[in-house]
Amino acid sequence: MLELFSQAQLLSIFLFAFATAFTPGPNNLMLLSSGLTFGYKHTLAHILGVAIGFPLMVLAIGLGLGVILEKMPVLLQLLKVVGIIYLLWMAWKIAHSVEIRDDYSHAKPFTFLQAAVFQWVNPKAWIMALTVISTYTLGNNLLYEVIMIAFIYLIVGLGSTHSWTLGGVYLKRWIKDKKSTRIFNISMALLIVVSVFPFV
Repeated sequence: MLELFSQAQLLSIFLFAFATAFTPGPNNLMLLSSGLTFGYKHTLAHILGVAIGFPLMVLAIGLGLGVILEKMPVLLQLLKVVGIIYLLWMAWKIAHSVEIRDDYSHAKPFTFLQAAVFQWVNPKAWIMALTVISTYTLGNNLLYEVIMIAFIYLIVGLGSTHSWTLGGVYLKRWIKDKKSTRIFNISMALLIVVSVFPFV
């Protein structure tokens, strides 16, 4: 009989997922900024794209992509470079978002697909996914283990993405004028740039 995760192992995975999903990173900082700039309703697609996109990435890496990347480290380095360039571009866009939107007719927050695809160029997401798969899979029942890890990240990710977005919505009570919004978004952009440094 194949051994499944014990309760202690599940708790360990949950705590790892919680620590990595709730700490500041490109996803969370962009959701915070989007919550402030676009509001909760118009950030919902972005929320779901992150919350669902990352577990799908974990599934892909756990069920074979991780092995391919181990055999082709150049490909991983290429993805890393592309991801860092894209994050710097996103930071620039956020820094130039100077207006909180009450009229959403021209607003362009992330779509579900954009947020889901973004996981594949997010250096933090790569490190999280590779680490959790290499650390917590036992090899007894790989399919079950990878699905369980992805499911835990789905639950934790929904909590994390909603929390950061609602934090931005809450900040809207104090940050109302264009100058304050610009300062906030520039601060978020700088934090995104700083978050890239450990991966350079």
